[in-house]
Order: sequence, then C-alpha cells, then structure tokens
Amino acid sequence: MAIENLITDHLDLWTAAVRPKSGAGRGASKLELTGIKKLRELILGLAVRGKLVPQDPSDEPASVLLERIAVEKARLVKEGKIKKPKALPEIGEEEKPFELPAGWEFTRVGSIINRISNGFSGVQNKEGNGFPLTRIESISESVINMGRVGYSPSIPHDKLNYYRLNQGDILLSHINSDLHVGKTAIFHGNHELYHGVNLLLIRTSCLVSYDYIDLVFNQLRLSGYFLSVAQHAIGQSSINQSIVQSVLIPLPPLDEQHRIVAKVKELMALCDQLEQQSEAQLAAHQMLVETLLATLTDSADADELAQNWARLSTHFDTLFTTESSIDALKQTILQLAVMGKLVPQDPSDEPASALLERIAAKKAQLVKEKKIKKEKPLPAISEDEKPFELPKGWEWCRLGALMPQFQNGASSRGDSGGIPITVLRLADIKDWKVSLADTRELSIDSKSIDKYLLEKGDTLIIRVNGSSDIVGRFIGCDENYDAIYCDHFIRMRFLVEVFNTRYLSLLGSSNIVRSKIADLFISTAGQKTVNQGHISSIVLPLPSITEQHRIVAKVDELMTICEQLKSRLQTSQQTQLALAESLVEGALA
Repeated sequence: MAIENLITDHLDLWTAAVRPKSGAGRGASKLELTGIKKLRELILGLAVRGKLVPQDPSDEPASVLLERIAVEKARLVKEGKIKKPKALPEIGEEEKPFELPAGWEFTRVGSIINRISNGFSGVQNKEGNGFPLTRIESISESVINMGRVGYSPSIPHDKLNYYRLNQGDILLSHINSDLHVGKTAIFHGNHELYHGVNLLLIRTSCLVSYDYIDLVFNQLRLSGYFLSVAQHAIGQSSINQSIVQSVLIPLPPLDEQHRIVAKVKELMALCDQLEQQSEAQLAAHQMLVETLLATLTDSADADELAQNWARLSTHFDTLFTTESSIDALKQTILQLAVMGKLVPQDPSDEPASALLERIAAKKAQLVKEKKIKKEKPLPAISEDEKPFELPKGWEWCRLGALMPQFQNGASSRGDSGGIPITVLRLADIKDWKVSLADTRELSIDSKSIDKYLLEKGDTLIIRVNGSSDIVGRFIGCDENYDAIYCDHFIRMRFLVEVFNTRYLSLLGSSNIVRSKIADLFISTAGQKTVNQGHISSIVLPLPSITEQHRIVAKVDELMTICEQLKSRLQTSQQTQLALAESLVEGALA
C-alpha cells in the first residue's frame, strides 16, 4: 500500500486517536494528538526501512559509498583536518533489526561522520553580548531557536573556528529528560553561531546527506532507541559520544537519501496540516462546550437550569468527547452547587441567617464560660468579595465566623513507647476522600492521640504541598477512622453543626473557593502552604444544612454520569490508539 493511501484511507483514525497529556493548560492543548504522532513515527519507520520511495537500480550502492567515505576520511586524517577515528565494533547479523533493500547497508554512525564533540563550557549570559552560543533550550521543534541562545563574553581566539558551527552540523541533545534526550536540530549556516555545552556536535561526511542522517536520529528517538541505550540518573538521561558512534543505522545510496528526505518533508507537511486542522477542531469544540456550559451557570434559578440541562443532555455524546470537556462539566456542576442553582430551595428550610445567629450565641456563651477565648472581629465582607447573588435563605460568611476549631497535625516521627495507631498521610487521600487501603501505623503517646484523633464530621485541610491544585483542599471525615493525621494537614472541627462534610469538600473543590485559596498561598522552596488564618478569612456561600444534603445527593448523581462518560471515552481512546499502533506495526512488518 502506498504511504499516501495509508494516510488518506485511515484519516479518521489518525485524527481520532488522542489521549490526555499531563501538565497542559486549558482546552485543546490538554490532548496529545497520538494518532498523528504515530503517523509521523510510521513515516520515519518506513523511510529508514527503504519502504517510502522506490529503489533505482542505477543508484550507486551504499557499499561503494561507504568505501568512498573511508577513503575521504583517510585523506582528511593524513592532512590533519580530522582526528583518526577509533576502530568500531564489527556488525553482527544479530544486531540488524530488519532486512534492507538491495543497495542499502547497515553501518555505524562513527563510519559516516568526520567529527563528534562537546561544546564550549565557558561562562554564558542571556543579555545578547558576546558570541552567540547554543544551549539545550536552543533546540526546539527540530530547529535552532536563536531566541533561546546564550552568549559568551569571550571564546579563546584559537578555538573560534573549532566551536563555530558549519552548515549541516547536527546538534544532538545528549543530556536531557527522558522525553527529550536524543532530540536534534540542523544548523543551516545562515548566521554566526557557536557550539555550547550539553549538545553534541555531529559533523557528517560531505558524501552523505546530513538531512537523511538527522531523519534517522529522529526515528531512533521516537522509536525509543536512544532512551533504551541512555544512562539514567534522577530526572535526566544521557548519551555519550561512544554510544552515538556505535549506533547502527541503515544507509541507502546517496541519491535515494535525497529522495527519502524530499518525501519525508512532503509527508510531514501533510501531518502538520492534519495537526493544525485537528487542533482547530478541538479548540472550536472546547469553545462550544464552554459556551453551552455557561448557559447553565447563567440560569436564573433551578427551574431554568433544569430546562437548560435537559437541552444539553440530549447532546452529551457529541459534546463531551474529551476529558477536558468532561472536567469542565464537572466544574460547572460544582459551580452550580455553590451558587444555589443545582437544586430548588425549600421555603420550609431554616435560613442560614438563623444558623449564624445560633453560632454567634454559642460563641458568646463559650467565651462567657471561658471555654474559648474572645477573638478579634473578622473583617466585614465587602461587595467585591461576593462573586454572585445568593438565593433566598443563603448567606455569605467568613469561614472563621462559623466557630471552627483548628489543629495542625502530628509530627511524622512518632513517639518512643507510644501506642500504635494509624497516621493518615497525603498518600491516604484518594479522589479527595480518606482511603484506608494502605495506611501506616506509628507509636504515638496517649496525650497526642487525644489531641489529634479524628472524629466523624471533622474536615482535614491539606496544609502544604508542591502542587497548587492540592494545597487547601477540604477532605471530609464521614466516619470515625480510629486514626490521627500527620502535619501535612490542618484539622477543622465545628462546635455547632454547620456543614455537611461532603458539601464543604465540594466547596473546597469549586473554582470559586480554589481561586480564593490560591491568592493566599505562601510559597517557599517550591512548596505552597496555607495556615489557619488563611482558611478563616475565606468567604463562603452558606445554605441550610438540609439544602446541603440535597445538593450533595444531586452532585453525586451527576458526577456518576460524568464518570460514566469518562469511562466510555477512555475505552474509545484506548481502542483508537490500539488500532493506530496495530496499523503502524503492520506497515513496518
């Protein structure tokens, strides 16, 4: 099958095979276009196997080309222009990964290059003063990004020519993350540039196409070969010169190299078009989803919401086709919950104002009995702190006004001679709930157990973490766990029943509260923290307890639908990806 047919006959598959990618922003960027990525791998895989363009019997065979390269290298060594290369290992039949067409040969990288070297390691700056010098960041999308070069104030005069890049030089990232180790870029010689550290310079023989050799390097990286031969340390992988020189590559005749490069460029341009179209479609889809979800949050009341939801639900299968769109639906549900639009209000419910009056009376009584200290009055809630209008019976309030009792957690070290007890850690929080599946026990003295023991109705607040999405989350304790908690948490306990713990957890997961908490973060050494004062200052929408119960029940019902949608989506994505991988494997066989 011609490669063009392989692309066009399976166009839907290449564009439909997607999966979420980590660490991405909003919308379409959250998706990796896996099908198109696999298509690129397929094109390169066919290219290096001699299956992309037809062979021409009149081409000079690669065996003769290798002989000419060897003669040329010997001449350059004799003239003192290059160093004498080290002998390379013989190529055993067991090393050859696939059968080559007539006229091709397997060879090692060291046989077809004149130089491999490390870069200049002198002082660099980013101010644009001095000699422009490549850095790891300079290689982007297989090109050298001059906006990301460094500058050296001085390079020894006798080393200028040595470090100056020539047209056709290949730069290979030999120290990088697992994802990026082995990535390359070609210097096209249209400006002055010098070779910096953490990038290997590879200068090929003038008798081979440097574009073809770069193409082979890309195929080796995408197929995982470079990662498989790299040395691994914490957070990075590395490939030394010896490894690169020993790499086995398929070498076609020179004329075929040029034909392959031209064909790959043509097909990669087609992939670029598919990618742009797919990203545009995903972006448009995301905008449509956001627009329709906005109609829900703009609903005047629960009745109007029910009508808008009914219209939306008839198009679930076409609207919520990405994980980001389902996550947006989840967040919309939370938004509606905290705005009081998810369930209808019941006039017979006790208004939140009455609850606040009972709390104030209880607080005054406890202060009078000297059971708690009189606290400084909290700041009044300004209109700017109220992001939306609340339904009748609801109230805006600062969390600190609801008489919470805070307690930071126990040290994780334990006590000698204490009583064994479960100590909850961050690892014991799954889906913002307490999980007892894999807990740890420590010996804790009895006074500390009394101090830190969790009770049903308590709420744990994640106090410190490196992720802003985690810090400040509310974790409800729906039962007595016979456990204490470590110092990554703050325990919040109310002296008067104020919240359904699940409702409070939903509040803490909503964008309204998350954005407020994010404004309060203290960042130190990559860690973000919140304290008791921060939590007390947060302004929350407070409904009656009975309405909280109804809200939680409705949210659970709708979240179940969302999880069903996500499960079906993940199954579909896995199927599409498996089909794409199968097609690639079949074409390369």
